[in-house]
Formats: sequence, C-alpha cells, structure tokens
Amino acid sequence: MWRNLLTAVLLMALMSCKQKDQNTITETKVSFRQEAAGAIYRGDTLIVGSLKIEIADTPFERQTGLMYRESMEKDQGMWFVFEEEAPRYFYMKNTLIPLDLLYADKNKKIVSIIRNAQPLNKASLPSQYPAMYVLELNGGSADRWDIRVNDSISIIP
Repeated sequence: MWRNLLTAVLLMALMSCKQKDQNTITETKVSFRQEAAGAIYRGDTLIVGSLKIEIADTPFERQTGLMYRESMEKDQGMWFVFEEEAPRYFYMKNTLIPLDLLYADKNKKIVSIIRNAQPLNKASLPSQYPAMYVLELNGGSADRWDIRVNDSISIIP
C-alpha cells in the first residue's frame, strides 16, 4: 500500500513539473531584416542614401510595425505599403523607441511628417493628406537629414 501511495505521489509531482514546463512562455526578440534599400531626394538631389529598409506590406506586418523593438540603427527604417491612398493614422502603442513618420502619396512624395513620436503613446498620429506609404525612421532623423514635405522616397527591393 505504501508503495502504491509513493508511486502516486511521484507521478503527481512529475505531472506537475511537466505542466509548468508547458506553460512557460519564452520571449523572442524581434530583429531587423533588410528587404530593400532606400533613399530620399529633394528634386534630383540625393539628401539621404543607403537606408536599410524592412517592408511591412501585409496586414499583420503593418499592424505590428516596429512594436517591441528596443533599438534601430540610424540608417534603418520600416516601409509600410498600403493598397491605395487614404487618410492614415498611426500610433506608438507598444513602440519602445521614438520615431519620425514620413507619410508619402502614391508617387512616393512626402505629404506629411510626424517628428519624434513618443514611445508607448496611444494618441493618433494622422497624416495631413492621403498617403499610400509610410516610412518610419529613428526619432530625430527628419531634422538631422533636413527631410521636408515634397521630398521623395525611393525604395528598391
């Protein structure tokens, strides 16, 4: 009888340990993956070259964006691609780093700039005009590179 009781207690202890292992959640760090090269022009003059671009062109990628990223190199950015021009509204929920948002029309001409959007802020960040694309860069990049409305963005996969 003691042997059966001891066996039952050991089995319950093993099952308890196994359940704890199954419920353990491991956090996966989101890493940058370059999918394109980018540049920004003022007329025919190159003002920013050699940008490393990650593309967000699916609903999930657009919704997630740069959320949960702890850092981004100064020459990296994320290019959001939508099916058509429309009013765009972004926010910084779950975004850990400050960003500049460059809204661009169907011709990739910048129509609106949000500078230094603050991390974790849930406030809406609308474009002033309809946009088909959005380029997110590190906060301060637009000022550092003197990026302006009417500049154009080139993205090469």
